[in-house]
Amino acid sequence: MGIDLPLLWAIIIGFGLMMYVIMDGFDLGIGLLFPFVPDREDRDTMVNTVAPVWDGNETWLVLGGAALLAAFPLAYSIVLSALYLPLVAMLAGLIWRGVAFEFRFKADEAHKPFWDNAFAWGSYIATASQGVALGAFVNGFNVADGAYAGGLLDWLTPFSLFTGVGLLAAYALLGATWLVMKTEGMLQARMRELARPVMLALLAAIAIVSIWTPYAHPEVALRWFSLPNLLFFAPVPVLVLLASWALLRTVGSGSDAAPFVLALLLLFLGYSGLAISLWPNIVPPALSIWDAAAPPQSMGFALVGALFIIPFILAYTAWSYYVFRGKVRTGEGYH
Repeated sequence: MGIDLPLLWAIIIGFGLMMYVIMDGFDLGIGLLFPFVPDREDRDTMVNTVAPVWDGNETWLVLGGAALLAAFPLAYSIVLSALYLPLVAMLAGLIWRGVAFEFRFKADEAHKPFWDNAFAWGSYIATASQGVALGAFVNGFNVADGAYAGGLLDWLTPFSLFTGVGLLAAYALLGATWLVMKTEGMLQARMRELARPVMLALLAAIAIVSIWTPYAHPEVALRWFSLPNLLFFAPVPVLVLLASWALLRTVGSGSDAAPFVLALLLLFLGYSGLAISLWPNIVPPALSIWDAAAPPQSMGFALVGALFIIPFILAYTAWSYYVFRGKVRTGEGYH
């Protein structure tokens, strides 16, 4: 029995995108929280918590895009054609944010507020663009003869705009709980205060999307609510409620690491729900991973490189987080 290369590549791409959401999510979340923390020293401390690792976090986004091109070129061409504008906006936000990240430490006092605002705006644009692209992906694309057949603005729908707002809440929660774990004193207390309303906003967004998606897409409703699927998939919403309850309790209980771990669990559960709803389509509503797969020879050749490089990425990522573990205090960090 041979290896199912499309399935293996789908797992690799899914893993890469999940790692990006986890690692760049709290990174972007720090920028989203800037408007709620006016103190300059506190903002410096917030940025210092990710200064040693922030650029490495985006490695996973590059890996996911490159893997999609190598393993599923048809899906790559359709998705990028359909989501050209939001993806360009995302890249522009990430670039603007990256420039601001460096310049805010080097600017004179007169220009520091400009770069602080640039850092925040870049984070908002990048995150909202990712959320809009996600919503458009869930809605599906108009495909004819193996090519995108929709319009330039088909991605712009009420659902995609709502998922953009929902992702802002998700990344802000990751950022707040990351700072609870990495900071102390008044800044940590402020993050504990912010985490509660952001958590409730995210829970409301998850509930609305969970109702909206099956209502708009009967095939998704059939996937979730038919037997025996209902019994198999029921643990996902149950775990979402339990994780949310535990997060609300731990964020105010004095625990530092537990809120961040629970926030990661929430994001993972949301990601799992998305995978359940869309599987096995890599281009909704009807193009499966097997339909969009590259020739087996190409997939096999690229797989050798992927299996070689991914352990190195995991190793240096784990090492960097280990080296820069612990609390970050005011006046310490990035230079």
